[in-house]
Amino acid sequence: MECISGSRAYGLDLPTSDTDIKGVFALSKKDFYGLTYTDQVNNETNDTVFYELKRFIELLVKNNPNLLDLLSSPEDCILFKDPLMNLIKPEMFLSRLCKTTFGEYAMTQIKKAKGLNKKISNPIEKERKSVLDFCFVAKDQGAISLKDWLVEKGYDQSKCGLVKVAHMNDIYALFYDLDNVFKFNGVIHKESANEVVLSSVPKGIQPEGILSFNRNGYSVYCKEYKEYWDWVDKRNNERYENTVAHGKNYDAKNMMHVFRLLDMAEEIALYKRVIVRRQNREHLLSIRKGNFMYEDLVKQAEEKIDRIHEIYEKSDLPDAPDLNRAENLLVAMRESLYS
Repeated sequence: MECISGSRAYGLDLPTSDTDIKGVFALSKKDFYGLTYTDQVNNETNDTVFYELKRFIELLVKNNPNLLDLLSSPEDCILFKDPLMNLIKPEMFLSRLCKTTFGEYAMTQIKKAKGLNKKISNPIEKERKSVLDFCFVAKDQGAISLKDWLVEKGYDQSKCGLVKVAHMNDIYALFYDLDNVFKFNGVIHKESANEVVLSSVPKGIQPEGILSFNRNGYSVYCKEYKEYWDWVDKRNNERYENTVAHGKNYDAKNMMHVFRLLDMAEEIALYKRVIVRRQNREHLLSIRKGNFMYEDLVKQAEEKIDRIHEIYEKSDLPDAPDLNRAENLLVAMRESLYS
């Protein structure tokens, strides 16, 4: 089977939308019985994905939303369908698991939208901070940044020497060698260092101060810095520009899919059908345009999830698909294919 999927199948496509393809293939008898089983093939962008028959049935048994969508593709999206595929019907697999699979999938989209909100609202400067930015020196009843302390004293970090204070994590006695007699190692060896460096300090020399290295703060910053600039490098610029344009600071396309998924979860419980082509296209596209505040959409989604829980409690859908039935179906299809 080969079908047009994604936004064009949902009826939510725009003139700029890509054409996604999903399908099902069966390995030859030799390949299936051999040492290597190929469960999926796809192109580099994952715009085209095909699932081997066994993998397809496995994911249907788990009520995977993408595969239930594929099995229920609108007629005008089906490019090819072997008559044997007519043996597989969506109602054979629909169960209460859909409450979890569609609902949890929707929640991941909310998290994605929230993550983008955080990235846009809290951009991280391209110039990376160093360990020095997370070092502080005790002063009076508080502390000042090491950089400010160095400026105040007219000192150079390369002439500083650190000695670890016993029994105190990330606390160091801070020494300074004005005439560079002792050849201290400095606070860091180089800007890209991820750790402060210790020095050998002769006994009898009095420290200039006490230094604290906020190691945890530096670690969190490094993680967030990498995540942010990886996102900048890999982000879909068209979607990003759309997000900036509507000014709401969330990925509106992700939020559109939240409500599509929740609507479909509700329909499965009420009508025992997977309705792929969306009837509320205009409303969903208005979400995609960023016509709503993020907080309002999250509240609506949470209310909808509560309603879905109530509907599934009353539904007579089975708890899970019939595994024996699915296995017998798969065996029958293999026998027909290889006969």
